[in-house]
Amino acid sequence: MYSPPGRNSIWAQFFTTLNLIFNQGVRNVRKSHGNAIIGLLLNIAQTVILVAVFMAIFLFAGMRAMAVRGDVLLYLMTGVFMFMAHVKVIGAVASAEGPASQMMKHRPMNPIVAIGGAALAELYIQVVTVVMLLFLYHALWTPLTIYQPIQTFAIFLTVWFAGLAIGVILYAIKPWFPSASKLITMFYTRLNMVASGKFFLANSLPENVLVYFMWNPLFHAIDQARGFAFINYNPMHTWVYYPLVFGLAALVLGLLGEFYTRSRVSMSWSAKH
Repeated sequence: MYSPPGRNSIWAQFFTTLNLIFNQGVRNVRKSHGNAIIGLLLNIAQTVILVAVFMAIFLFAGMRAMAVRGDVLLYLMTGVFMFMAHVKVIGAVASAEGPASQMMKHRPMNPIVAIGGAALAELYIQVVTVVMLLFLYHALWTPLTIYQPIQTFAIFLTVWFAGLAIGVILYAIKPWFPSASKLITMFYTRLNMVASGKFFLANSLPENVLVYFMWNPLFHAIDQARGFAFINYNPMHTWVYYPLVFGLAALVLGLLGEFYTRSRVSMSWSAKH
């Protein structure tokens, strides 16, 4: 006689899914490069180059007065770290194994595992990158003081989560419009080079300019992160919970779209596209 699954089986499925996500995350970390250490070093190098370029622009453009009073490099790193965590997870999730991919033919594999593995791998890479760069800067250059490090890291996690949610939306539309999904991802990344607010503070913007940035969860996250990282900066225009609320709303829409796509996708789509 059929009996509904008990609580133990539900928990067993839950932990099995977590284990699959972990293993998929390990696979994604190693996918970009055969040696995981070299892959991590490449990401660190990319972040360092981005910080160096922004520092050069910041100095030669005479934008020092726009920064928070304190460590200028930490001011830039808070913006770059949040930016990298946000846009990298969007690209990773949007390009994860789709419902028509060959990996989905293996029974334990499903879109949730693919999405979770891609997001977890990117979180691991970005967290290790941040920790290593901050340690090297503190040990080799100058002692580093972050006013509220736990709250700053919490903002880092919320902006990663917001990027995950946006990536799920792009993941859902990719089987229907693969070229449009890539174009939107590229456009959003390029737009946030300016719209994220890495170079300026929300408190310094006039009201008529500020309205063009308030939609962006990354803008709120960077401004709030600087409020937690620097003792002498108090964000007045951004909301600390905005990236989380934005991410939850976008995640619901993305999962609804993914479920709709999964129920209608055909294996022939992957051959066509």
